[in-house]
Amino acid sequence: MNILDAKTIVDELGVAGILGVLFTETGLLIGLVLPGDSLLFIAGVAASGTAAAMFSGVHLSLTALLIGAPIATIVGSQLGYFIGHKYGRPLFNRPNGRFFNQDRVAATEKWLKKYGPGRAIILARYIPFVRTLINPLCGIVRVPAGKFFLYNAIGGVIWSDGLIILGYVLGEKMKGSIDSYLLPIIGVIIVLSLLPLGIEILREFRTKRHLS
Repeated sequence: MNILDAKTIVDELGVAGILGVLFTETGLLIGLVLPGDSLLFIAGVAASGTAAAMFSGVHLSLTALLIGAPIATIVGSQLGYFIGHKYGRPLFNRPNGRFFNQDRVAATEKWLKKYGPGRAIILARYIPFVRTLINPLCGIVRVPAGKFFLYNAIGGVIWSDGLIILGYVLGEKMKGSIDSYLLPIIGVIIVLSLLPLGIEILREFRTKRHLS
C-alpha cells in the first residue's frame, strides 16, 4: 500500500485512514511527506453520489468527513504545538534529510514572523510542509495557548471542510473513472497550495536584487 497516494488511502483505509493521515500530517514531523490537500479533495469526491462508480464501490459518509476531518486536523495541530512547547528548539536541530531540512524551518519561521500568529496559522493550512512545521514552531516561540487554539480551530475547519465540499461538489458533476480527472485537478490543487510560498520567494528575490 502506498501511504503517499491519496486515492489509495481512500480506497483501502476509508474514513478512519483519512483522519489518521490528517492527524499525523498536522501533528508529527513525519507528516511532512503525507498528502493533505489532495486527500481532502479526493475524500470529498468519494462522498459524492457518483463515488461508487469512480472508486470501485467505495462511498464515504460526507457527514463523517465534515465532522471528523476538522477534529483530526485541529487535534493533530494541538499535539504539534504541545510538542514544540515542551521540547523547544532542539526539536528542529536535526540534520537535513530527504523531506526535512533547515530551509523549510527558516521559511516557516519567516512566514510566522511576517503575518503574525493569527493569519500565519490560518494561511499555513494551504501550504505543504508549512502546515506541519508551524504548529511546533508556535509552541517554541510561546504563542499563547488560547490564541493558538482559536486560530487553529478556524483554519482547521475552513481548510478541511472547504476542500471536502469542493471535492463533493465536483464529484457530483463527474462521470466515469476518476483517473481521467485526478491528475489535472490534483495538479491545480498543488499549484494553488504552493502559490503563496512562491510569491514570498519572488518578493524576497526582488528585494535582494534591488538592494544589491
